[in-house]
Amino acid sequence: MREINLDNLDDIARGAGILGTGGGGDPYIGKLLAREAIRKYGPVRLVAFDEVPADATVVPVSGMGAPTVLLERVPAGGEEVAALRALEKHIGRAATHIAPIEVGGVNSMLPIACAAEAGLPLVEGDAMGRAFPEAQMVLPGLIGVANTPMALADDKGNSIIVDAVSNHAAERIARAVCVELGCQISSADTVMRGDQLVDGLVPDTLTLAERLGAAVREARAAHTDPVLAARTMLSGTHLLTGKVIDVSRRTQGGFARGNARIEGIGDDAGRVLELGFQNEHLLATLDGETVATTPDLICVLDTDTGDPVTTEGLRVSVLAAPCDPRWTTPGGLALAGPRYFGYGVDYPPFREIRPPGRTTPAPGRSAPRGPAGHCLSPSGPFLRPRACRSSWTRRRRPVPAARSDRR
Repeated sequence: MREINLDNLDDIARGAGILGTGGGGDPYIGKLLAREAIRKYGPVRLVAFDEVPADATVVPVSGMGAPTVLLERVPAGGEEVAALRALEKHIGRAATHIAPIEVGGVNSMLPIACAAEAGLPLVEGDAMGRAFPEAQMVLPGLIGVANTPMALADDKGNSIIVDAVSNHAAERIARAVCVELGCQISSADTVMRGDQLVDGLVPDTLTLAERLGAAVREARAAHTDPVLAARTMLSGTHLLTGKVIDVSRRTQGGFARGNARIEGIGDDAGRVLELGFQNEHLLATLDGETVATTPDLICVLDTDTGDPVTTEGLRVSVLAAPCDPRWTTPGGLALAGPRYFGYGVDYPPFREIRPPGRTTPAPGRSAPRGPAGHCLSPSGPFLRPRACRSSWTRRRRPVPAARSDRR
């Protein structure tokens, strides 16, 4: 066990913004809420999977809505705890642990604030290893864990319980509620037991976010390349460095949807990379060729600072990084692959991706290596506890047929 205190928040928020792959909500807003909660209630206990009792009641909490709305409608604070209390009342037992539903963006910070206010330990891991736009897109669904009952709460004191026939149905119902309540609500859902965490969550992702944020910060302080630092930490690949020349964005159905166009500069001059997104970046095409898709991570960083960006006119570097390998199983791709989002391409395995015309790492950038001393999963950046090494292949179990349409 270790503690999250005020000193950890900046690095976690920065790293979570990168892992948010363009979505997940602004971690700065969540950082302010987490900072206030820690100041008021004290540090948060962060516990590993093997520290959680088998019969524990673990409740992931998160915000739901369009990231663009979050910038204008800042949470009041306490919505996640309100959703948690509504869920506890419905299921008839108290939560023993809080967990992040996703490590990307604001949803890395809101569980910290909730855990501080509720006085509960926070599990060191999340259900995605990144950010995804829809509620059923979580790894617990691949082992048959339902996301309902789901408790939703807003900043006005309204709360709603969703109990649906499938995880997809729960997403549709919750999204309709979210739109009606202003495209910004909080959720407590996907209740898990302690003995389901190893199979259902990606471990050590808050630590990954913190180390990623620290790597970028330290590179800037040393006047070295912060984008290279992030790429190395993520075992990723460089797709393009350029200038954002056009963004088409709309808020539709409770999501921020659209496309971005990036014109290459320097060594990438003459090339054009296009991104498709639904809250998160989902598809990258370089000069018309698909080079990266969901569920792998597509991260857009400020070339000079390494900070995650989505703004027109900035000079940016685009990275692709491997997802947790459970997302590349048939069940995982059915949930969050490119065809689910309407893109007419198949998922290209990450190790086979190479931008057109490039046979070596980007100029001035060395080949990526995992952080020294860390136990990396086959996907690259996701840290695996030593005790979990031998069980890695066991976790990649077939998806039960009856649950294949869930999460």
